[in-house]
Amino acid sequence: MSTEAAAAQAAIQQAIKASGAVVKIEANEFSRMLSKMDDGLVIEQEGKLFFKDYYKYSTSYKGFVFYCKSNEKISVPSRLEKINAKQIWVPQ
Repeated sequence: MSTEAAAAQAAIQQAIKASGAVVKIEANEFSRMLSKMDDGLVIEQEGKLFFKDYYKYSTSYKGFVFYCKSNEKISVPSRLEKINAKQIWVPQ
């Protein structure tokens, strides 16, 4: 492994540690969680893979970051702020 590749890998690992845990949940659970939120921010990404639409969502709730991927658009309540993102990246 080159020095540059090792440095890049170390930077990625540090970013993952700094971001904390990201909890992946099913779309129906994500929607249910949104219905419980009084305020907050939801990040949405729309994408297409082989002519099929998909949606990714992320939000923070009670100190955790939640993420889901859905084949259908999730309705975000108007009391919540929504940002459309070009990409949502989740550490693996």
